[in-house]
Amino acid sequence: MNWARAIILKSPSELEIMREAGRINALALQAVREAIRPGVTTAELDEIAYEVIRKHGGKPAFLGVPGAYPYPATLTVSVNDELVHGIPGKRRLQEGDIVSVDCGTIFEGFVGDSAFTVGVGEISPLAKRLIEVTYRALEIGIEQLRPGKRVGDVGAAIQSYVEGEGFFLTKEYTGHGVGRSMWEGPQVPNYGVPGRGIPLRAGMVIAIEPMVLVGTERTKVLADQWTVASADGSLTAHVEHTVAVTEDGPVVLTVP
Repeated sequence: MNWARAIILKSPSELEIMREAGRINALALQAVREAIRPGVTTAELDEIAYEVIRKHGGKPAFLGVPGAYPYPATLTVSVNDELVHGIPGKRRLQEGDIVSVDCGTIFEGFVGDSAFTVGVGEISPLAKRLIEVTYRALEIGIEQLRPGKRVGDVGAAIQSYVEGEGFFLTKEYTGHGVGRSMWEGPQVPNYGVPGRGIPLRAGMVIAIEPMVLVGTERTKVLADQWTVASADGSLTAHVEHTVAVTEDGPVVLTVP
C-alpha cells in the first residue's frame, strides 16, 4: 500500500459529522455483537450490519473497496487464526471460537471505522487473555493521541505493552488516518520508537487498531485473496477505534 498520503486536519464541524459516522458504525457493531452465538453464520452478521447502517442514513465503507477483486461485504469477520479482512459467508460460529469484526460507515462523505474481538460462548484462558491484552493495547495507544506526541510514541507504547505480555504484533498492517477517505496519512504502526515519526496535531483523526497474535508476528493471505491469517495458525485478535486528536486530549468517535 502506498503511504504517500496527505494528512488532512478536520474542522470542528467536520469532526461532528465524523462523530455521527462513528456513532452509526458503533450501532452496527453493537447489533452484530448481540447476535454472535454458536450457530450463527458470518453472512448473517454481515446482513445485520448492513441493515443498521442503511437505517441510519449511512453507507457501508468496505463494500466494493478495490483489491484483488472488489470487497464483497459490509463487514470483515475474522475467526480464530484469521487476523483481518475475513469475508463473511456460510461459516457458522462455534462454541470456543474468537471472532474479530471490523466495520466502516460513510456518512455525509466521512468515514467511521472500528472493530471488536469477542469470544463465542466459553473460550479458553489463552483466548481470554489475548482479547484482554488487545483491548488494553488499544487503550494505551489512544492515550498517546495528543498534540505534541509523535506517531512513534503511539506504536512504541503499544509494542512495549503487548510484547511485554508475551504476544506478537504484525508489522505488515497498521493503523492510519481517516476522513473523507478510509485511508489517509499518517500511517500509524503498532510498533515504533518514542519521539520519532510524524508529530500529532489537533484536527488529525486516526483509526488506531492493535492486531495481536499469539505465536508469531508473521501473517499469510489466504486463497480468497483478502483474508489475512497468522502464519502458524495461532489465535489472533484485532480491535479498533476512530479517534480525534484534540487540544483537550483524544476523543473516541466510534461510540454509540
